[in-house]
Amino acid sequence: MQFDDDADLDTSEVKDVRGSRIPGGRATVGGGIAGVIALILGLLFGVGPDQLGLSSGDSGTTATASSAAQVEQSCRTGRDANTKDDCRIVAVVNSVQDYWKQEFTRRNATYTNARTVLFTDRVNTACGSATSAVGPFYCPGDRQVYLDLGFFDELRTKFGSSGGPFAQAYVVAHEYGHHIQNQMGTLGRSQDGRTGANSNAVKVELQADCYAGVWAHHATTTPDESTGRPLITELTRADIRDGLDAAASVGDDRIQEKFQGRVTPESWTHGSAAQRQEWFTTGFRSGDMADCNTFR
Repeated sequence: MQFDDDADLDTSEVKDVRGSRIPGGRATVGGGIAGVIALILGLLFGVGPDQLGLSSGDSGTTATASSAAQVEQSCRTGRDANTKDDCRIVAVVNSVQDYWKQEFTRRNATYTNARTVLFTDRVNTACGSATSAVGPFYCPGDRQVYLDLGFFDELRTKFGSSGGPFAQAYVVAHEYGHHIQNQMGTLGRSQDGRTGANSNAVKVELQADCYAGVWAHHATTTPDESTGRPLITELTRADIRDGLDAAASVGDDRIQEKFQGRVTPESWTHGSAAQRQEWFTTGFRSGDMADCNTFR
């Protein structure tokens, strides 16, 4: 995956709070919010809010801005995105949102931006206090994506993904798929508290995979606002294989087999490795979000 060296990056779409002190302790979680967190956030093991550091307590506030503000200082152009992981995330966020803005406009709808928050270890959100253990997640309460870059190392070392720049891009695009669902009114369908291979929780996750594929289909043709040229200049077959490998590595069956020694489809929240690959591929081949109706 290559970015246009001369393109300007919009760092306003990414908030860098890495290294910040998180004020306020744990945030209050309860009722429907607990269901949202248990089914929508980046849960990889099917555990509950208490096990994720998400429990009742003192009300918290969002993390303060990092004094380093690293992305704002060092992520200026596509050239930076080609050499630095955090700048790559900025560029992917820019590309993903450029595409969805244009797609919503084409549908006579308005797209609302969602920032990505880069954090380290723990962060407070409108959905509660979360640790890096939950993986990347989208919080519908504040319409932000949360990401600890250390997850990408775990994706390779713990979950067996081949890694690579597009594996990172797939993860980001998947979380923005949840933002699209939030705006389309489908995200809440996962809040029925059910799990299993045919549950709405799984269907929501697979649709987000499909939306990630739709973006990937258009990634090299979506014009960047600063240059009028695509921010992403090249996606190779190897890149797409890396994305598919990342999708499979976080399939419920792969995770369960690896960490508990058996597969229990009745507890699935994200779908199998094959399902996740299938739905990403569906979106990538057609480039049409109408083909992402996993609820049929």
